[in-house]
Amino acid sequence: MDNRSEVRAFLTSRRAKITPQQAGLPVYGNRRVAGLRRSEVAMLAGVSVEYYTRMERGSLGGVSDAVLDSLAKALRLDDTEQAHLHDLARAASTGPARTRRKAAPRRPAVRAGVGRMLEAMPTLPVFVTNHRFDVLLANPLGRALYAPVYEDAACGSNTARFCFLSSAARQFYVDWEQIAQTAVGALRVAAAKDPYDRELSNLIGELSMRSDAFRVLWGAHDVRVFRDGTKRFRHPTVGRLDLDHETMFLAADEQIAVAVYSAVPGSTAEDGLKLLASWAATAAEPASADTDS
Repeated sequence: MDNRSEVRAFLTSRRAKITPQQAGLPVYGNRRVAGLRRSEVAMLAGVSVEYYTRMERGSLGGVSDAVLDSLAKALRLDDTEQAHLHDLARAASTGPARTRRKAAPRRPAVRAGVGRMLEAMPTLPVFVTNHRFDVLLANPLGRALYAPVYEDAACGSNTARFCFLSSAARQFYVDWEQIAQTAVGALRVAAAKDPYDRELSNLIGELSMRSDAFRVLWGAHDVRVFRDGTKRFRHPTVGRLDLDHETMFLAADEQIAVAVYSAVPGSTAEDGLKLLASWAATAAEPASADTDS
């Protein structure tokens, strides 16, 4: 990925989102841009116009954390956007030789202890995913919850690919638009952290080529991360499930996350999870031998 073009597009798009009124600046005469001018961003960030212009053109190499923080404040970046800006600057400063991580297999191994943890929670759907949204591991109830993903062989157990390329996704996710926006934003965050991850670049390229929705969202240059909250599903077997989810990153690998879903006690979703667990257990039972022969 071209880090300079990514920096340029990100800063330009953020600048366009802030009006002079929001920044507390006076407005004189006719303006050709809805957002801030470069000179206004430079003034708010406390740097020269020439320096900010160089940054916006993609030159973040060597920019100090203090300047980046001032720029983030001037552009009113949220925590995720500010971290993304620092990731872009870090990639620009280190270059490909130091940024590229050690090559890893497409499905990196998950420690045995993590697998045992998943199996020890039979009443809750649990997943282990990486930064590319590959599902690395899931317990039986997790596989049952995400049955549409596993049933779509073309998705390769990748939830981002399922979200944008499967016809079942918009039915499965009640809030598909929100899921899609967050997935794209999280992929952009991952790409900034490691712009030389070839598998990630290939996934982004594939989704850009095959999905108009992905291409439009990617062009917005928004960044997001999956946080704890509620996801709403229309499960093909048990119907509507509104589930809370908690996401935890493994200390040994910040790119691998464990997501645990649960239902509010006494809710219809809790009844649905129990039904789903029963269905999953029945589906997993081996066929009975024919004793009438």
